[in-house]
Amino acid sequence: MKRLIILNIFIVLLLLRFPSNAIGGGFWEEKSPSPTKRTEVAVASNKGKIYVIGGFKRFGATSLFEEYDPIKDTWQEKASLPKPLHHVGIGVLNGKVYIIGGFMGTISWTPVNTVYEYDPPLDRWTEKTPMPSPRGALAVGVLNDRLYVIGGRGREGDTGANEVYNPATDTWKVKNPMPTARDHLSVGVVKGRLYAIGGRLESYARNLGVNEEYDPLGDKWIEKAPLPTPRSGITASVVNDRIYVFGGESTEGTFDTNEMYDPATDLWQTLQLMPTARHGLGSTVVDGKIYVIAGGLRPGGSMSGVNEAFTP
Repeated sequence: MKRLIILNIFIVLLLLRFPSNAIGGGFWEEKSPSPTKRTEVAVASNKGKIYVIGGFKRFGATSLFEEYDPIKDTWQEKASLPKPLHHVGIGVLNGKVYIIGGFMGTISWTPVNTVYEYDPPLDRWTEKTPMPSPRGALAVGVLNDRLYVIGGRGREGDTGANEVYNPATDTWKVKNPMPTARDHLSVGVVKGRLYAIGGRLESYARNLGVNEEYDPLGDKWIEKAPLPTPRSGITASVVNDRIYVFGGESTEGTFDTNEMYDPATDLWQTLQLMPTARHGLGSTVVDGKIYVIAGGLRPGGSMSGVNEAFTP
């Protein structure tokens, strides 16, 4: 009887620790917020440090670059982007950071095709060969020593563009486009395949749950199980071959949704909700922990410095 009581107490404590929506476990921690409140940022990690680049801050588009140290829980400013940009793509390869595409302007947005390479030891940016098609609100996946730049919004509207950059030769190749043209999507790369998830058609009133898998060897796309909660303005990160999709916006407000996709089973799970709902955020992984940073607390032009870490 005593053992049964102890077991019941243990189960109750687990339920309190991991709510019913936290299928598969995991928990959140609050970290030191970024010094500058922003939205529509680019976030990536490199050698244990986290970079938050560009986006919108209080007075419009910015070139600001802030670096976060997860061990010290501290921030410092680094060399700014050559131009103020928002809705850019970001990728890290061989110790270098690449900022690709995005929009210029605060009121009127102009899609760009610029590529900037950042060298961390030198704290210096270098302009590289431009992307074939100007676009913003795109997504980037690193695969086979290449940067796959997927989707976004260009001069003629949403695109399914799939253009591949090789930093070693500073050249581009155009590949088979994504079947569903969309913007404000996110991607995850697992075991040699790229997954393009969510996004929207022109407006967050037309959010999508589309999940399309790209096979680079066959240069073909395959439809997979859709994102359970259609949303855009999202971010995604990969831990242990599973893709975690956070946040987003719609006409109803911002999302605190945290859904995990397992490509091995083609199944989704809903996990513990984000403490702070937001869109236009970014995420990256350091030591198995996902840091979800910045983003707007309300749909459209709002911003924050929120820094929350999720441990699956």
